[in-house]
Amino acid sequence: MQTYKTTAGIEVHCELKSKTKMFSDSPNVYHTPVNTNINAVDFAYPGTLPTINAYAVELALKAAILFHCKINKEMVFDRKNYFYPDLPKGYQITQARTPIGVNGYIEIETDGVKKKIRIHDIHIEEDTCKSTHIGTSSLLDFNRNGVPLIEIVSEPDMANDKEALLYLEKMRELLLYADISDCKMEEGSMRCDVNVSVSQNETLGTRTETKNVGSLSSVGACILSEAKRQIEVIENGGTIREETRRYDEKEDTTMLMRVKETGNDYRYFPEPDLPMMVLEDAYIEKVEKGLPIMPEERRKQYQKAGIVPVNIEKLIQNKAISDYLLGEESINLVIASNLLLGDIAAYLNKNNILLENTKLTKENFRNLVSLLEKGTISSKQAKDIIPIVLEEDTQIEEIIKREGMEQITDNSAIEQMIAEILDANEDSIKDYNEGKDRAIKYLMGQVMKVSKGKVNPALANQMLLAKLKER
Repeated sequence: MQTYKTTAGIEVHCELKSKTKMFSDSPNVYHTPVNTNINAVDFAYPGTLPTINAYAVELALKAAILFHCKINKEMVFDRKNYFYPDLPKGYQITQARTPIGVNGYIEIETDGVKKKIRIHDIHIEEDTCKSTHIGTSSLLDFNRNGVPLIEIVSEPDMANDKEALLYLEKMRELLLYADISDCKMEEGSMRCDVNVSVSQNETLGTRTETKNVGSLSSVGACILSEAKRQIEVIENGGTIREETRRYDEKEDTTMLMRVKETGNDYRYFPEPDLPMMVLEDAYIEKVEKGLPIMPEERRKQYQKAGIVPVNIEKLIQNKAISDYLLGEESINLVIASNLLLGDIAAYLNKNNILLENTKLTKENFRNLVSLLEKGTISSKQAKDIIPIVLEEDTQIEEIIKREGMEQITDNSAIEQMIAEILDANEDSIKDYNEGKDRAIKYLMGQVMKVSKGKVNPALANQMLLAKLKER
């Protein structure tokens, strides 16, 4: 078999987090009974007219800025004409000629090498009805009809499944942090169409498009499967056609849906019921300045603070916890991140609640970090304190006093305690002198037990070692 080069491009549809639909004032809400978020505009009643959702345009502009696009300051909408049951008007309002953003990119890194995946364009459009097929019948839910979308169209710059996954993960990360979309593929708010071609040289082969791939991992599997299928067709003397296909996850194969339409089939023409939109420089600048601190900048802050790489990625993956740390550069971020990702996250997961719905105040959190850093409380005591500060609006100092957690800070008292423990454990002293590691662990355990955890472990360990040298 000859060597083949795989090339992939991806078209991503992302629903925008606006309160209402793109061209009507129906609610844009997911978890509601079918056919309840609807009005006459959504049903395309004669005489109804669309109106532009300005906030949805702002969200689309944010995406175009984040993906380094050139902004089309003068935009018009177009009608994309095709007849299908999920499209009540018989056309979709989209942007064929003046997409809001063009010629952008998303940068990925594989094996230490950075690569820019180019974005051809980002355009705004409305979603269609959701179709449910039962036997020979099809049911339509108009709740999704008219929901605002951006379609992000990449150039064919991805050479394999790994690059495609990195591209999508980076895109999803940026969209989530900018609060543009919730990117929930399981709910359909992020959907991927995958274009794949194979060739034996630098000339691109004929591509196929696989529609609505259901998860990020399936995108990678789809690329591998479709590339393999195309190679087998060519090796057997066949020819690849431009086709629309679907991916079957169970069978790990793509299946023919229809022969690919051309752009002319859609008979695009300007939407006569919507005016031209003009984005002024001052407005674009305002939207750009309003963007939150994005993941890459946060990574740099965390690295500078000394947080280990694995915890950095955990913080980035949990936006709520990462947001909680914003503006907290004055505290020990290593201790703070360990608390948030450790015992606090465990409590939130166990009780299925969000951090914002607990009683933990920023003041209490800062005090907790400070007390741990100073050694005023031990990590064990912090573990006991955390559920209390999450459930009660009580100052840390009051909790420590109430629960009898004040640490023993009198060195002479600690020395006396250690001396008594050593007097009662001559065998352990002998084991320690013979180089047996378990001896020091046992003696430290006795110190913590006798003190009821009220001595600083590091200090106690230091004083225990000093006393052992004297024996």
